[in-house]
Amino acid sequence: MKPAPFRYHAPKTIDETVALLAEVAREDGRVLAGGQSLVPTMAFRLARPAHLVDINGVDALNVLSVEGGMLRIGACVRHAAFHRPVVAGPLGRLLSDVVRHIGHYPIRTRGTFCGSIAHADPASEWCTVAAALDATMVAVSLRGMRTIPAREFFGGVMTTALAEDELLREVRLPLLAPDTRFGFYEFSRRAGDFALAMALAIYRLEDANVAEPRIAIGGAEPMARRIAVAEQALIARAPTAESFAAAADAAARVVDPMEDAMTTADYRRDLVRTVTRRALERSAA
Repeated sequence: MKPAPFRYHAPKTIDETVALLAEVAREDGRVLAGGQSLVPTMAFRLARPAHLVDINGVDALNVLSVEGGMLRIGACVRHAAFHRPVVAGPLGRLLSDVVRHIGHYPIRTRGTFCGSIAHADPASEWCTVAAALDATMVAVSLRGMRTIPAREFFGGVMTTALAEDELLREVRLPLLAPDTRFGFYEFSRRAGDFALAMALAIYRLEDANVAEPRIAIGGAEPMARRIAVAEQALIARAPTAESFAAAADAAARVVDPMEDAMTTADYRRDLVRTVTRRALERSAA
C-alpha cells in the first residue's frame, strides 16, 4: 500500500525544526528520523500525518558525547552506533549487549535511539534501558527546553509526556560506576520479533552483597518501568540463586500483564518471572 498524501519538510537547524513543529502541530505533523515505525504505519494508512518533518539533515541532532557524568544521545543517533561500546565502562557494554536484540541489522542501521523512546512501544529495549537508568529526556519547542525524567515520560502504550509541538532532542543516560554489574534477558517467539517480556538488572556489590539494585521490566505491561519490590528483595543480600528467585517472584506478583489473542496475562506473568531470574543470573556470570 501507499501512504496518504502529506507535505514533506527538511529543516537544517533545531530552531527551524521546532518552528515547523509549532506550525504543523494541529495538523498531525510527525517527526521523521529513522522511520522504522512511522513509515510502515503510514504505508498501511494506520497513520496519516499531513506533514512530515525530516530531521536527518539537522547535524546538531547527531550528537553522541559524554558531559557532566551523562551520555548524551541525540535524536539522529542510530541503533547501530551501539554495536560497539560508545563509552568506556559498564554503560558502554550494557548498551552493546542490549542493541543486538533490536529487530534485525537493517533496522538498526536506520532506526534511532530517541525515535524508539519517543515511540514508546512497550516492547522497546531502549525504553526498558531508560526506565532502569532513570534516563533524562530533553524536549525542545518554541517555548524553550525542558527535561523529563523517565518515570514521568512514559504514560502507556505509545504514549509519552511529549507535546505535539515538541522535539525529543536527546536522551541522557548516567554513567555507571566501574564495579556495576548488569544482565539483560528478553523472550520473543523468533529472533527479531517484538519481545513478550524482558528484564534488565543492574546493581553493585558491597561486602559481597547487592547494593543499589535496579530492575526494569519491559514488554509485559503497557510501559517499561522499574519494579521496586523486586529491587527490595535483593538489597543487602548475596547474589545467589535464592535471592534472584525471590526477586523474580516479587516482580511476577506485582506486574499487570497485557494479553492478546496469542498471549494470556498468566503466560506473560510467568515470563516476567523467568526473564527477571535469567537477567539476574547473567549479571552474576
